Amino acid sequence: MTLAVQSSNQSFSAEDVSKHGSEESLWVIIDENVFDLTKFQSEHPGGKKILKRVAGQDASKMFWKYHNAAILKKYTPRLQIGYIGGSGQSNAAPASAPSAAVKPVPKAVSKPSSAPKEEQERPTATASEPYGDLIPYGDPSWYQGYVSPYYNETHVALREEVRAWVENDLEPNVEEWETKKDVPPEIYKELGRRGYLAGALGIHYPTEYTDIRPASVPVEKWDHFHEFILTDEICRAGSGGLVWNLLGGYGIGCPPVAKFATPQVKKRVLPELLSGEKRICLCITEPDAGSDVANITTVAKKSDDGTHYIVNGEKKWITNGIWSDYFTVAVRTGGPGMNGISLLLLEKTMPGVNVRRMDCMGMFSSGTTYVSFEDVKVPVENLLGKENQGFKVIMTNFNHERLGIIIQANRFSRVCYEESVKYAHKRKTFGKPLIEHPVIRMKLANMAIRIEATHNWLENILYQTNNMSEREAMLRLGGAIAGLKAQATQTFEMCAREAAQVFGGLSYSRGGQGGKVERLYREVRAYSIPGGSEEIMLDLSIRQALRVHQMLGAKI
Repeated sequence: MTLAVQSSNQSFSAEDVSKHGSEESLWVIIDENVFDLTKFQSEHPGGKKILKRVAGQDASKMFWKYHNAAILKKYTPRLQIGYIGGSGQSNAAPASAPSAAVKPVPKAVSKPSSAPKEEQERPTATASEPYGDLIPYGDPSWYQGYVSPYYNETHVALREEVRAWVENDLEPNVEEWETKKDVPPEIYKELGRRGYLAGALGIHYPTEYTDIRPASVPVEKWDHFHEFILTDEICRAGSGGLVWNLLGGYGIGCPPVAKFATPQVKKRVLPELLSGEKRICLCITEPDAGSDVANITTVAKKSDDGTHYIVNGEKKWITNGIWSDYFTVAVRTGGPGMNGISLLLLEKTMPGVNVRRMDCMGMFSSGTTYVSFEDVKVPVENLLGKENQGFKVIMTNFNHERLGIIIQANRFSRVCYEESVKYAHKRKTFGKPLIEHPVIRMKLANMAIRIEATHNWLENILYQTNNMSEREAMLRLGGAIAGLKAQATQTFEMCAREAAQVFGGLSYSRGGQGGKVERLYREVRAYSIPGGSEEIMLDLSIRQALRVHQMLGAKI
């Protein structure tokens, strides 16, 4: 039978589709959209027979029994030939839409106020139009039309822009990238072209080192909530490996350069890092020194003529190291303890820098690396900050790193929760949907209350960082951020476990409906340990809080 249809905008009836029920011409309907699977039969992982069973029919129920939304998005551009009915619009996700397209921006709506004029001039709480799937607690409350004092039109616009990119270009390919343990370099460069890298440093937007500007946010309005939204939306793809590939090494390796490098080094290095043409990572952890940063053993000794540091040592579990052009490295330039540590910028082209990939439980596409340095000559100009004062630089970096981990862990908790809610409405046991079983609702409720508690504390801390100097934030918020990091990762672990129980066996196999849950369950440890283990964070949170509040006059 000859196929005459080429356009995905053509309208068909169910009777039209029923005429294509053979191996020679095999069409199916999925969610009111028509797909031609004739040539796809030999590629189908489940084999040809399962497709023959639904040939010429509505295969929606069968499709969703085995697959998730990412699969539909991935194959829609290639296989969809039309739709059912007369609306003239396809119901499938516009997976072939240009990645740079930005949707119209819903306006933020100010709440009417009867306050005096001088109070009305202050920033007022706003509510934006409901957005997304509107699953309760599946997105932050401000996505669902609730009033928030933290967000304005620019945050709404960035959310729209990033979500379109994630849904079109990232999420459909996550499983493939996981298998390959890599993400195409072009995706990382797109981060730079969109201005996202320049906005992911935890500081002001560095306009002095790049001409790139975000499409939806004036750079003078860029704040910590914009970076929050950027990271949070990318996390909706449900892959820590993807997030760390795109933002991991850069988000912790580049800020020390942007803040502490000499003007000459900044001018030479930052433009190509902000554009995505070059990559960077942070090298602190060693085989025998993780959270105990003060006891690193990688040594940097000055050459006899005083023009270079000679670096020797090893670093382990370094995110993105396998692809990096620059390495922000903690070294020992002085005596034992924290007062003998410095930070140097090493470059891949320097002889003696060696990298090899590490195999880990999860985060497959993040490029976890073992890095060794053998007599590497580093110009003294590549010192970041002052000699033997690198521990202070590292400490200023920790708040930004831990906030990133909190954002990621909490959105991944939401992903586990949201996937569970959707599945609980589809899956039936003992004659009724899972959602009708009280024990399942209890699991969902326990996830939701922890997610929302973490998210609201996170928003409060981000608001403080927007209104404090970096020094004040480091002193006053370090303990709270440490405590919240532990809370976020414990919440993530609980949500991943409970989601796995909801999905049952589907959470134990790669891909399919439980694919996100399976992947995220493997990645839990990558959040509870790096950036300071939960045990270290909980102890630090109390010690730091007591110290700060005693300075403030606490009566203890």
